[in-house]
Amino acid sequence: MTRKPYDQFSKQFLEELLSPLGKVEVNKEITDEIRQVDILFSASPTPQANQQSLGLLGRIAVGTSLLEPFRNQPTKTEVRNCLLKVFTVMADSQRKAKREDASLPEDNLARLWILAPSASESLLNSFGAKLELDNWSAGVYFLANSLRTAIVAINQLPVTSETLWLRLLGKGETQRQAVSELLALPDNNVVRQNTLKLITNWRIISIQQPENLTQDDQELIMNLSQAYQEWEETTKQKGQREVVENLLRVRFGNLDEELSRVVESLLQLPPDEFARVLLQLPQLSREELLSRFSS
Repeated sequence: MTRKPYDQFSKQFLEELLSPLGKVEVNKEITDEIRQVDILFSASPTPQANQQSLGLLGRIAVGTSLLEPFRNQPTKTEVRNCLLKVFTVMADSQRKAKREDASLPEDNLARLWILAPSASESLLNSFGAKLELDNWSAGVYFLANSLRTAIVAINQLPVTSETLWLRLLGKGETQRQAVSELLALPDNNVVRQNTLKLITNWRIISIQQPENLTQDDQELIMNLSQAYQEWEETTKQKGQREVVENLLRVRFGNLDEELSRVVESLLQLPPDEFARVLLQLPQLSREELLSRFSS
């Protein structure tokens, strides 16, 4: 298990979203000195999901991409270490192409995306990072072309559906806003369901190891608690509904419109009364049940 909860969450989160689009390798070791890339993404020729559904993240996930998420603004040293990783991946690709006597166009080289909760003007200027507003949104800063690297300042991204999946990796109000938008998505949204499930699993693991939590990790748990609580409540209600519906089908043979209204009424009862009615159900006739919940 990774030492830092945010590392675990961000890697699993990106793996969950990107797996339908291609191959995702978590903690991929690369040559030179042993270095680990947080996420090394290689696009599939036949992705299992619509890339556009991930908005800005989908635009990033093309070809071969290195994704390095940070919980806090990276230092200059951390940015340089990320550059070393992408240079190593590029060198590996060039050596492979040479062995196979194949050409490797510049556009096919790996690209590095540093996902930062924020990026100061000082940090951006020190690497000559610039916006490209003709093609990309605010918050996406590109280093010189040959470096094939961009720094995504998550707190500067516009608050739109296109940036939602990246803003979930932000901090403070940026992340809280993104969680609210996640919860507002339709219940049948597959990415929403999978993300909520991931948040639930990650939160359970984290709170079982409180001694390992930093202040940043505690903030992350607080930001994700709203999503966790809704998922927990939704799962609980779904389970109760299924129990009631199955009991009524067994008792009366089918679940028609009138009995469906009874289900809704039952689910509104206090827990003790709900349990009492379920125990009485085998002895109640259809007429008694409808009369009891006719209001």
